[in-house]
Amino acid sequence: MSSHSPLTHFDAQGQAHMVDVAAKPATHRVAVATGRIEMQPATLALIESGTARKGDVLGIARIAGIQAAKKTSDLIPLCHPLALTRVAVAFALAENSQTPQVACTATVETVGPTGVEMEALTAVQVALLTIYDMCKAVDRGMRITDVHVVEKHGGKSGSYVAG
Repeated sequence: MSSHSPLTHFDAQGQAHMVDVAAKPATHRVAVATGRIEMQPATLALIESGTARKGDVLGIARIAGIQAAKKTSDLIPLCHPLALTRVAVAFALAENSQTPQVACTATVETVGPTGVEMEALTAVQVALLTIYDMCKAVDRGMRITDVHVVEKHGGKSGSYVAG
């Protein structure tokens, strides 16, 4: 393996390591990720009415997503622990679409030497997993899909907005 791998989490010998960010300047960093969970119409109706057996599905999923963003470095081995300055998790229900679904968007911010894309992605995944967990008794066929970063700002690489 060459000493310049495009994968920054490997050293010249091909060993996994945590990237050294000590020399990088602290800048305001923002990442936004999104994803969705598809379900049966009746499941979406349950979520919308707040009458799911376990209670307020979206409220609990929002808190789960926020917690997940804060715990990302505990879950992803080479992520740096970050002091997050903001985590926002929002949901949009699409009952009139061809496939009933709940879309989730997570926005994560920090001032630091490394980005928060992983925190935003983790927030979305865990929020959607929480919806699955709370509704699986009525709909085992739910599908989590299309989770991706839609934008990021800050740092040396600048801004990225998905096209």
